[in-house]
Amino acid sequence: MMAPDTGTGSPVRIDGPWTHRDVAANGARFHIAEMGDGPLVLLLHGFPQFWWTWRHQLTALADAGFRAVAMDLRGVGGSDRTPRGYDPANLALDITGVVRSLGEPDAALVGHDVGGYLAWTAAVMRPKLVRRLAVSSMPHPRRWRSAMLSDFPQSRAGSYIWGFQRPWLPERHLVADNAALVGRLIQDWSGPQLPDEDTIGVYRRAMSIPSTAHCSIEPYRWMVRSMARPDGIQFNRRMKRPVRVPTLHLHGSLDPAMRTRSAAGSGEYVEAPYRWRLFDGLGHFPHEEDPVAFSTELISWLKDPEPDR
Repeated sequence: MMAPDTGTGSPVRIDGPWTHRDVAANGARFHIAEMGDGPLVLLLHGFPQFWWTWRHQLTALADAGFRAVAMDLRGVGGSDRTPRGYDPANLALDITGVVRSLGEPDAALVGHDVGGYLAWTAAVMRPKLVRRLAVSSMPHPRRWRSAMLSDFPQSRAGSYIWGFQRPWLPERHLVADNAALVGRLIQDWSGPQLPDEDTIGVYRRAMSIPSTAHCSIEPYRWMVRSMARPDGIQFNRRMKRPVRVPTLHLHGSLDPAMRTRSAAGSGEYVEAPYRWRLFDGLGHFPHEEDPVAFSTELISWLKDPEPDR
């Protein structure tokens, strides 16, 4: 098992009003940043990012009376880089294992991009540990699969995922020139409100930690390579089980990596109050592009005792 850089001057343990620590779950060690007291809200980052993508929501949620925790997924940021375990079922068990390790009976899961894919999965696999579900920029896994296979515009928009299927080269491209590709992807997938160079530099440094690029790509490799394998077919069948917790689905209208048409319609897999919220003029990272609007929508929904369809 390879450990990340977590020492002094670590590029991922960034100072702020939050507290950093490690928790053990599902046979690995996970880095978390936490802030506030109250009902647990667990924040799950996407690609090519790490926990810091939720810095705005950590403070907003804590101020609103929640215990906000942003975790680094397996293989990313300050969490363990294990040689295997990057299929969605195991990654979802990482998430629910962290909930238990935090001593909480359940959590509201908030996931972006691949973190959203895993949040959908955890809500189906461990429904008793998921109080509510909020997903940004990612359709339900069954919807994702069907869009990637049968919708040519979405398949083209997700061309980077097909490119990840090659051995070794994608990792090399991600870390070349101090992970310059990470900056280009974030800029290309953002709406008009582009991140500044300092923000991009944070993500480039985090991706440059040894083994991070490989571990970041592995979930996407499983998602594609398993499509015709028994394990992938079984996973797709398991995901037929409906989500039975209130669900908030957030999406940027200008998202070029995950088309609105692909994400919309995921409500057919939810047998509970489901709310769809489209942010006009935002891209793939609405929680960073307009953190106030995103946090306001999220907190309002979390505090609503009876969220409508």
